[in-house]
Amino acid sequence: MMKLLEEWEKKKKEGASREVPLPCQSQTGIAIESSSKKRKSNISPIAKSFNMNVRAQLDEEIAKMFYTDGLPFNFARNPHYQRAFTFAATHDIAGYVPPGYNKLRTSLLLQEKNNVDKLLQPIKATWQEKGVTIVCDGWSDPTRKPLINFMATSGNGPMFLKAVNCFGDVKDKFFIANLMKEVIDEVGHQNVVQIITDNASNCKGAGEIIESMYPHIYWTPCVVHTLNLALKNICSAKNIEGNEETYDLCNWITEIHGDAIRIKNFIMNHNMRLVIFQRYSPLKLLSVADTRFASIIVMLKRFKLIKRALQAMVISDEWASYKEDDTGKANFVKEKLVSDDCSLTKSKVL
Repeated sequence: MMKLLEEWEKKKKEGASREVPLPCQSQTGIAIESSSKKRKSNISPIAKSFNMNVRAQLDEEIAKMFYTDGLPFNFARNPHYQRAFTFAATHDIAGYVPPGYNKLRTSLLLQEKNNVDKLLQPIKATWQEKGVTIVCDGWSDPTRKPLINFMATSGNGPMFLKAVNCFGDVKDKFFIANLMKEVIDEVGHQNVVQIITDNASNCKGAGEIIESMYPHIYWTPCVVHTLNLALKNICSAKNIEGNEETYDLCNWITEIHGDAIRIKNFIMNHNMRLVIFQRYSPLKLLSVADTRFASIIVMLKRFKLIKRALQAMVISDEWASYKEDDTGKANFVKEKLVSDDCSLTKSKVL
């Protein structure tokens, strides 16, 4: 026992990997082995001439590759996936071993990057003649790391430059201005006409710094973000001093949005109510993030499309017979969707 334990500890120190044995070969592999031992085979001459058993075994190996590593089936539509196996089948490359982990992430990756740079070279050649615009935008990846994208756009189309991971950095105007300066120097400051960012105060300050460093480069606020902020102020009118006129004109939009949110949350958060809704509507309710452009309008537009289905749902026997949910909220939803006096059914939006 002590000897076995010492051997195991030695293997752990040496970093020996534990291999999981693959399943046994399928019946096609057994058929190949039996034929090699000159046993009688049930394979027809036509199937043997086209190597149907070998083709079937290759299909199984490819399928296991998808299943064991969780690859999406849509990957089979990748033209490079088809081209790779076609190339291997039409060329005599006996003993070929596919590239491993390290080769894929180092030399082959660098080679492909150089190929992409060659394809983008015709676009870069036009920057000196027509000028280029640098577009800067921030977002978060699935792990919530803050990233800043930089793209170059010209008359021949946009081109992605790079993404900077800003995790742990203070994204003030000086930090963003330094990132912009690095990109401008890479592109060539003589080729840059303007930079475009959103309307955040730090981005605006960074744009002013760039304008002071390069007098021929202009900072331009994002038009989409400007319209989004204006629309947000209209749809979320607040009764504050100096805003009475806007509130009187637009507060009905805010009320409708609040009612729509309550209806959506009640249906989405109750399993049986959601089941009833799906029986009456082929479309789904949308959970639109507040950061999305015109999120209020997008959600109300969907409510307009499913308005009849919602009304049919709340007057159905199923809605009245299911009593386990909050009856107060259920009555509120029914009142807002059916009553002729409520703002939700009389509004111009719905």
